[in-house]
Amino acid sequence: MGSKTPDDHRRGPNESSAGAAIAAVNPPKPASASGLLQGVLEGEDEDGDDDDDDKIGADLKSGDQPTNGKKKKRKSNKKKKKKAPSGRQTAPPRVALANLFHDQRYPEGEIVEYAVNNDNLQRTTAEELRHLFNATNMDDEFLNDYRKAAEVHRQVRQYAQTIAVPGVSMSQLAQEIEDGVRALTNHQGLETGDALKAGMGFPTGLCLNNVAAHWTPNPGGKEVILQYDDVMKVDFGVHVNGRIVDSAFTVAFNPVYDNLLAAVKAATNAGLKEAGIDARIDHISEEIQDVMESYEVELNQKVFPVKAVRNITGHNILRFKIHGDKQVPFIKTQTSQRMEEGDVFAIETFGSTGKAYLKDDDGVYGYGRNERASAAGLHYGSAKSLLKTIDENFGTLVFSRRYLERIGVKNYHLGMRSLISNGIVECYGPLVDVPGSYVAQFEHTVLLRPNCKEVISRGDDY
Repeated sequence: MGSKTPDDHRRGPNESSAGAAIAAVNPPKPASASGLLQGVLEGEDEDGDDDDDDKIGADLKSGDQPTNGKKKKRKSNKKKKKKAPSGRQTAPPRVALANLFHDQRYPEGEIVEYAVNNDNLQRTTAEELRHLFNATNMDDEFLNDYRKAAEVHRQVRQYAQTIAVPGVSMSQLAQEIEDGVRALTNHQGLETGDALKAGMGFPTGLCLNNVAAHWTPNPGGKEVILQYDDVMKVDFGVHVNGRIVDSAFTVAFNPVYDNLLAAVKAATNAGLKEAGIDARIDHISEEIQDVMESYEVELNQKVFPVKAVRNITGHNILRFKIHGDKQVPFIKTQTSQRMEEGDVFAIETFGSTGKAYLKDDDGVYGYGRNERASAAGLHYGSAKSLLKTIDENFGTLVFSRRYLERIGVKNYHLGMRSLISNGIVECYGPLVDVPGSYVAQFEHTVLLRPNCKEVISRGDDY
């Protein structure tokens, strides 16, 4: 989920030293992590045979004597509930991960050694304090929460990629993604506070063509259908105990867009390669831009350079807060900011065939609680009641209108306007490039661990 640059005056919602060898790099994932069991329903074997086919129709008495001369019981025509083979996910994914990973140990992301070994960039300032902090905070629970959230993201997006085809509606696609996340985390978010335990990290973004970021279907809105010539960005977050995995990909069916997607994917991977402890953010930004703008795309017999979008950025992620206080632009910039041990970053890039400068568009993507704002000035009872609901169910997680209505909130528009006007809740709208342009996005979440970086959301797909 992209963060707007400061120029826009707001943003969207214990191991050895760094040079030590990594003991195990990218161990093979269990079958449940490698993909969905397409078409296998509950009660079927992997070859498609029903378990009941092997059973005989006649009852046997308790003494194991056949019921000679007695009428066989008729097999019930009632459809039996089927269940998935042990250790495999269904399609669509609806089996909670806790039922697939019985030891509650989830697959690692991609483990990468830090590329920078320059002595001049070694950690010297408050190194011991940082080590103590990370020994306390980046512990097994932290890693397991992140790995669980990442595995949910991988399994849900793998299924989403199979149904994201021309003719699917945006509301159906968003619903499938969000139902999958809630099923796999085993938190439906209907009871007060349940969505704060695990579930959606922010609303599903489904942005077409020149719409770059922050669009989601809303209740009562006009239905949007995916077309063959569309370029669609799919951006959603999964959290477990407030630890958010933010990852996005782009879908296009017409091969004329292949270079656009390749440029943005390569730029994101370049950013991930350069990310690390003490890495200078201005250096990362320059590398991203150099890679992305080495590509061009031909559309309707006209060649367009792929441009790095200037006013949206990657960002660090805090607990229960998708956007922290650090940003990673996609263009060359001047900043003294560095990445630090213990940081969690969403490394994302957006490339455009248009002006590569985004503007606010009409509509509402979602809302986010401003934790620094005081509610003392609220006068409307509806606003106070709505704020209580937001605090109890979403906290500082970004949420959408669909999420409010899903938990039964009604007639909230007046109260929401009051919260927004008082600065207590921020409203986020779609960000768009010029009409006729096409924007692509790829994104991963990376953990800057003491002796390696873990691209936690990496999968076989991207």
